[in-house]
Amino acid sequence: MSNLQFAELCVKREGLTRDLPKGKEELQWVSNTATLIYGEKDAVLVDTFTTIEQNQKLINWIKSFDRNLKYIYITHGHGDHFFGIKQIKEAFPNVKALATKESVRQSYKQGSPKHIESFWDRLFPNQIPQPQIFPEVIDSNSFKFEGYIFEIIEDGFTDTVGTTSLWAPDIGLLVAGDAVYNGIHLHLAETTESSRLEWIQAIDHLKELHPKFVITGHKIPENDNNPKVLDETKQYLLDFIRLDKETVTVLDLYNAMLNLYPTRVNPGALWGSAKAAKAAKAAKA
Repeated sequence: MSNLQFAELCVKREGLTRDLPKGKEELQWVSNTATLIYGEKDAVLVDTFTTIEQNQKLINWIKSFDRNLKYIYITHGHGDHFFGIKQIKEAFPNVKALATKESVRQSYKQGSPKHIESFWDRLFPNQIPQPQIFPEVIDSNSFKFEGYIFEIIEDGFTDTVGTTSLWAPDIGLLVAGDAVYNGIHLHLAETTESSRLEWIQAIDHLKELHPKFVITGHKIPENDNNPKVLDETKQYLLDFIRLDKETVTVLDLYNAMLNLYPTRVNPGALWGSAKAAKAAKAAKA
């Protein structure tokens, strides 16, 4: 019997796309999820939050478990998943932040002073931790923790390049990062039709693990961690691919997806995705 346990903390914030059509105002937010996997003495944190205030809340939450925080594992290089490393290392000086080579490379882009000034600080003025501290490259596809092995699953291009998931086989826990979403519109603005098909293949690979629990990088906080979110994310991608072909304008695609998914949170992500998809088609024409 495993002594490993896990807990999650979800925090809400404003979405990144804010020029969307009127309507659905009550759904115009998104949440990030941080996961703590802990044993008898130590703990591993998977992903951090965006703002100084959110990451302080995360630190206080971690301290409530009274464990030695040994590792922070970062699933991918989007800033809202690693911006808290600096604060957490200040609170837990011996912790090591780890990520794959591609995730680290992307984090240096997202966390560069130029990108923070032009993008993140514009959306969250004076709220982004500075200066950034970046994860170290882990050159293995697994790491040990209190005798257990955690496996790093390379998902490839899902909602961005070089995404990963963390698999804890002893407890059937898949911390899926942004390879899977739970009740929230997918961020497809960085994708192409080809990469969306790759994303579907990545989900099929994750399904082969037969996880008992799937924690996603973005979820409605009240939702459970049922593995059905794997199929739900896959179906969303299939629907977007189909409706992109069946519609002409950005608004047509946006409304068609909203009709299928009227209760998903963060329609701003869908609006940004629709704009990017139709811009790509126009560029090919």
